Amino acid sequence: MRYRVFFCVGSVALAFEVTAQSAVDVVRPEEQQRERRAVVKEQEKRAKHASIIEFRGQQAFDDKQLRSALKEEITTVEDFGLTPARADDLAFFLAVFYRKHGYAKVSVRYVIESGNRLRLDIIEGPRFMLNKVVFDGNTREPADKLFEYLVGPTRERYSRLEKTLPFVAADMDEGAKLVQRFYVAEGFLDVVVDPPRSKFEGQSPEVDVVVPIREGRQYFFGHIAFTGQTVYGAEALRGQIVDLLQRPYTDVRVEDIPRRLQAYYKARGYYDVKVEAAGAPEEAVNGRVPVQIVVSPGPVYHFDGVTVNGLQRLHPSFVRKRFTRLSGKTYSPDVLDERFRTLMKTGLFNLLQIKPVPIDGNLLRLDISAEEAKSKEFGFWVGFDTYEGALAGVQAGDRDLFGTGRAGSATIEVSQRSYRGELLYQDPFFLDTDFVFTARAFAFTFDYDGYTKFELGGKLELSRKISKYDEATLNFSARHVKITDSEIRPSFLLGPKEYQVDTIGLTNTLDLRESPYVNPRGFLIGNTLDVASSALGSDIEYIRGTMRVGYYLPFGPKPLTPGVVVDEATGTLFQRWFRQSSIAFGARVGVIHSLTTSGPGEATAIPIDERFFNGGATTVRSFGERDLGPHDNHGHPVGGEFFTVFNVEYTFPIFGELQGAIFTDAGNLLPTSEDVGLNNMRYAIGAGLRYKLPVGPIRLDYGVNPDPRAGEDFGAFHFSFGFAF
Repeated sequence: MRYRVFFCVGSVALAFEVTAQSAVDVVRPEEQQRERRAVVKEQEKRAKHASIIEFRGQQAFDDKQLRSALKEEITTVEDFGLTPARADDLAFFLAVFYRKHGYAKVSVRYVIESGNRLRLDIIEGPRFMLNKVVFDGNTREPADKLFEYLVGPTRERYSRLEKTLPFVAADMDEGAKLVQRFYVAEGFLDVVVDPPRSKFEGQSPEVDVVVPIREGRQYFFGHIAFTGQTVYGAEALRGQIVDLLQRPYTDVRVEDIPRRLQAYYKARGYYDVKVEAAGAPEEAVNGRVPVQIVVSPGPVYHFDGVTVNGLQRLHPSFVRKRFTRLSGKTYSPDVLDERFRTLMKTGLFNLLQIKPVPIDGNLLRLDISAEEAKSKEFGFWVGFDTYEGALAGVQAGDRDLFGTGRAGSATIEVSQRSYRGELLYQDPFFLDTDFVFTARAFAFTFDYDGYTKFELGGKLELSRKISKYDEATLNFSARHVKITDSEIRPSFLLGPKEYQVDTIGLTNTLDLRESPYVNPRGFLIGNTLDVASSALGSDIEYIRGTMRVGYYLPFGPKPLTPGVVVDEATGTLFQRWFRQSSIAFGARVGVIHSLTTSGPGEATAIPIDERFFNGGATTVRSFGERDLGPHDNHGHPVGGEFFTVFNVEYTFPIFGELQGAIFTDAGNLLPTSEDVGLNNMRYAIGAGLRYKLPVGPIRLDYGVNPDPRAGEDFGAFHFSFGFAF
């Protein structure tokens, strides 16, 4: 795992264009002199005006803080000169700044001492802090919840750890409006929240606030009447909105009913469905509001032709063929969304719009407008990895080879341990099917602890989505491996030093996570099975299988889906902190079994480079990379034929995108597949930091080994990129 800095250039043609432009725009010496004089004049102007504003009387804030708070107004004076109106603005906004920090009785006056000099005299007065808050009249909602809404505008400017907050009258007024909105969201349609009353007690710097509330009745949904052509019956439609009906009545939830029901009908081909919902609070009986829902489904539509426009380089048939098989099928927005997402994943488009257009005979023509992304790219990256050390790489590629929509790239990467080169070709719609074909050829050397290898080979993959969440891949791999240097002793632990290994395998991944890269939630199950056989031309024969299971549970609210309205209470400080936390569970297991046997004193049948290794940033983090498990006489890891890894990690917010984590890991690595199980388990207890990026976190972890054995370290540091498991 590593962190990369990546830059791209859109195309070679763009580079030539920039070069040509710079060659034409030659600046003459006299023009350069005029530009320099203009810059100097502007600098002299600003230097002249920089000291025209003087603050007097301030104690709570220094000069730099005040100038920063008035940056926009000061810039206006520097650019356009000092006038009484601009001086008055400075005094006004300076007073606002003080009041936002609790100086409710601040006084700011301005004096224009000359045409270009302004003095701002400040009488700060005491800083008032919010003391006791009383909600007068709340009987149905708890005061601690209302308090969080009331102080919400002030809390935004201060740390969540602040126990006391400054009194800001404007914030109290805004917070009272938030309290009223909360009541309405809870069904109190007649609620009245009066402006807060502030109580200043003598010379005390503490302010008590009273918020008068008249809650009124709480309303709920009453009788739901369906009229029109419902098609599926009232009970089926009620089932689509039952969660809304179980919550308090609000206008927002009534407005959500048509969106829910229209989505239900459209998923069944009713493209032109119309649904209207109207509540009648004035007719409520015992707080139960009747709602009238009128349904006009219209006819069932079917897909027809496809038009494509906006493409410059990509052949229109590439897009058209993705939809022609829909012709004659019942309209479904989910099907269109799936095709849209599949096309966008190719990286060929900046913009893709699919507009169904009704035509004669209850048919829908799909008018597709596209804006192509730059297909050619050149990039490089630099980074650091705990095991590989410093690394750098370069890549050149084209996502649209010859306008066919197929991708190709070439990559070179160098680290302190390795040299890598790879050529890749990908067809996202192999033979105009939904299969993705990938071919890659590679060569690399790697200096592991104890041995160095050179590998040359290639891999073919054919993958397909079985469902929205399930993907299967069939692959064939051919590799030639040579151990070029070894310090493994005794040497039979190394296994074959040069061999050809050809495998055929199957991978299946069921990914139910909602956001794999940012805030994953849900299950992930992955399985691999591959076989190396002499029938494929392999020098060695084995069968290998792995399984991975993960469960990720953020404690925050689920992301909103279209047509769903969620009312979130702000809650206490602990509740907010808890809702931004998450816990993850992971388990992995793998076994490789030789299909041939080695005699007494002969080398092991499984080469060292085909075995499993354990320990590191993504496994048991109390060990260095590959350092858990069997070792040779010199302490070099030699791998094993069976492994397990179990992880539990709890993450919590610290500040902004910075997160903390505590974790525990367990796992083992056994030398032979003849004796598998959970014996010889090793453990890790540790903590770390995470910095969230759009494509995953940067991680720094330290794992402690609770039971170190002879020659083992107390723990290990790991710096890496991405999720641990």
